[in-house]
Amino acid sequence: MDIKIKNNILAIVTTDESKIIGGDAPVFLAKDEKERENIAILLSKITLGMIHELENGCYVIVRH
Repeated sequence: MDIKIKNNILAIVTTDESKIIGGDAPVFLAKDEKERENIAILLSKITLGMIHELENGCYVIVRH
């Protein structure tokens, strides 16, 4: 069984520009916590993904 995590991460949403580094998943930069949550919710609906909140101020949208 070949599992590739990068194929399951659909997007990353953060308010902290220093958290943005290169990678395959698109990163959305929000101006505040409210916008971060709203963007994550909308992206999860559009992509049929699940939102996971990391403890570093980022949301990760993934497809399981």
